[in-house]
Amino acid sequence: MARKAKVSRKTKETNISAEVNIDGKGKYKIDTGIGFLNHMLEQLSRHSSIDINLKAKGDTHIDLHHTTEDTGIAIGECLKKASKKFIGIKRYAHALIPMDETLTRVA
Repeated sequence: MARKAKVSRKTKETNISAEVNIDGKGKYKIDTGIGFLNHMLEQLSRHSSIDINLKAKGDTHIDLHHTTEDTGIAIGECLKKASKKFIGIKRYAHALIPMDETLTRVA
């Protein structure tokens, strides 16, 4: 059974369409209008092997907050919807990951 989901989220400030495939290959097509947010979501997709297709339009002429927040909500809803029974997902974990000149610790 494929673990895929689509979510659309429309508010006064944003219009977001998101699609994930948890059992993907890390392919992505992401356009939020915010360069750094695109980059971070691309890294999430690539390193988790989750396919992500996302298009977000927001009031970035005012600030980046609404688009960033609503994108996170849409991706979270997609992942929850696609996960169904949460097979293969651990509740607790930790990692130390060196990348470039940083060491990231996640718990």
